[in-house]
Amino acid sequence: MTADADGLRGVIPAIPTPFTAEGAEVDEAALRLVTRHVVEGGVHGIMTTGGTGEFPHLSREERRRVTAAVVAEAAGAVPIYAGTAACSTMEAIALAEDAAAAGADAAILTPPYYFGIPEESLYGHFADLARAAVLPVVVYNNPLYTGNNLSPALIAELMGLDGIIGLKQSNDDLGQLVEALRLSEGSGRSLLTGIDSQLYAALCVGARGIFSTAAAIVPAQIVRLFELVEAGDHAGALAQHRLLQPLNRFLEYDPGYVSPTKEALTMMGLDCGPVRRPLPDFPAADRPALRAALGALGAL
Repeated sequence: MTADADGLRGVIPAIPTPFTAEGAEVDEAALRLVTRHVVEGGVHGIMTTGGTGEFPHLSREERRRVTAAVVAEAAGAVPIYAGTAACSTMEAIALAEDAAAAGADAAILTPPYYFGIPEESLYGHFADLARAAVLPVVVYNNPLYTGNNLSPALIAELMGLDGIIGLKQSNDDLGQLVEALRLSEGSGRSLLTGIDSQLYAALCVGARGIFSTAAAIVPAQIVRLFELVEAGDHAGALAQHRLLQPLNRFLEYDPGYVSPTKEALTMMGLDCGPVRRPLPDFPAADRPALRAALGALGAL
C-alpha cells in the first residue's frame, strides 16, 4: 500500500505496545489483537511505536518487531505509519529503513528532543529525511514532549518538501493548527490534529483527520465523529464530541496517556500488560471514572 497526502486522512489510532509481566517483552499476541480491534473499528490507518506505543522504552529491534507484527496482522487493510522519532538525523534515517524493511507505508516522527534546536536545523532534519527517500514522511509536532516547537511558518515550509506528505499537530494551542492550515493551503499536504479533544474543532477549520490515542480504545466511536462531520451533521458531531470528552480527558493530562490507554483496553478485555518503568501505573482511584466513561460509550 502506498502512503501519500491524499490517503493521509481520517482516523489513525496511535496504538500501545503490549508487554508481558513486568514489561519484560513485547506481547505480540496482544499486539495483534489490538491491531484487529482498530481495523474492525473502521479506522483509516494505524500508527505504531509513537508515544502511546512507548517508543522511548523500546529497543531498536523491538520497534522493528512491533511494526512488522502490525503490518502482518493488518494485512494491507490500512496504511501503517511507523514512529521513527530519534534525537539524531542519522538514527531517524536508520529507523525509517527498519520501518520500511518491516513493511510500513510511511514514517512519522517528531523533531529531535533533549537539545534545543534552531529552526533552520529543524528544517534540515526533516529535509534530510525527505531527501533520503526511504519512506514518505509525516512531520509530528509535539512541543510539550520534545521541547522543539515547529512554528506554523516552518510547518508550511516543510509541507512544500517532496517526500513529506503531511503533519500530525499535537500543539495544545489550536490557533497554531489554524495558522498552519492557512499557510499550507495549496501545498496539497494533509494536516491532522494529534489531540483527541481538538478533533471536532480541528475538522471544522480544515484538518483532514486525527492521529488519535482514543481511537486505539474506541475506534468506531472516533470514526463516527469523523463521518458525522464529513456528512455535514454538525449537531450529531457535537453530541458525539461531548460523549467522547470524558474519555479524552484521561488521555491528555496526568498521569500521562499511556497507562490510561492500557487500563481502558484491559477493562474492555484487551489486556495490554503494564507500562514500562519509570512510567506510572494508572491511579486506582480514577478507575471508576474511566469505567464510567467507557460505559457511556458502550465499550464495556
